[in-house]
Amino acid sequence: MMNRSLIIGTRGSKLALWQAGWVKTTLQKHHPGLEVELVIIKTKGDKILDVPLAKVGGKGLFVKEIEEALLDERIDLAVHSMKDMPADIPEGLCVGAVPEREDPRDVLISKEGAILDDLPEGSCVGTSSLRRVAQIRHARSDIVIKPLRGNLDTRMKKLETEGMDAIVLAAAGVRRLGFEERITEYLDVETVLPAVGQGALCIETRENDSHIDSIVNVLDHAETRLVVTGERAFSARLEGGCQVPIAALGRIMGDDFILSGLVADVEGEEIYKKTLTGKRNDPARTGSELAGHLMSLGAKEILEKLKADG
Repeated sequence: MMNRSLIIGTRGSKLALWQAGWVKTTLQKHHPGLEVELVIIKTKGDKILDVPLAKVGGKGLFVKEIEEALLDERIDLAVHSMKDMPADIPEGLCVGAVPEREDPRDVLISKEGAILDDLPEGSCVGTSSLRRVAQIRHARSDIVIKPLRGNLDTRMKKLETEGMDAIVLAAAGVRRLGFEERITEYLDVETVLPAVGQGALCIETRENDSHIDSIVNVLDHAETRLVVTGERAFSARLEGGCQVPIAALGRIMGDDFILSGLVADVEGEEIYKKTLTGKRNDPARTGSELAGHLMSLGAKEILEKLKADG
């Protein structure tokens, strides 16, 4: 008889719990009688809240402890934000499903309702993402950037308490937590290209676990998986994490996979950006090729300098 229960591992933030709760509800809708338990696992990234991620190790900070629980069979699957996933997944684990993506763009939430172009000169904008910092500085060199860490709801509160004029967040998280009416502006991807995988979820499972695979495959959205595969291949070739201002956004058009990618220096003075069209059924190749193009244009020197600077 099939086991009718499973355990989902998740971080404990409001957004992470919303995402894991959505997965639980969706699985139970497709598998009546399935019992699902959520287990909260505190990650290193949840414990270090006063230092920019780029200085404490980057993306793996939000997934490592959860992946260890998955490998130890303390949980049956994990729910992550795809943009938190490092390029390399530990041996024995895999991306079991990629649900349909939310809006991948960034949004501006400003105190006085001003969009990015209309913020007064010298305005203070909160974000700790090097990707956002570089692109905002490129668009508005006069803007003062203030480091902003914490869970999404915490960051929204800091807008009111820490002397900032605006903050930049991922649209997906803001929408999922029901704060859509707070959004001042959806930032155009020509101005601020999103993070790799932004807006998508990653359902991580153990390899060759046919029982769990048979349960979670209803969550998989083929087009989102293709697009995210291409974006992650771009990031992997650049060895990109939170320490590097890189961005990518793909889309499927008929039989084509169209990928825009960016590498910038932290000050936003040098930006290398390009769009490449490849085959729908081979997004990883397009992602890797686009990364190669940007490196040949000059992005390689930026990446080497960032690594040398630590």
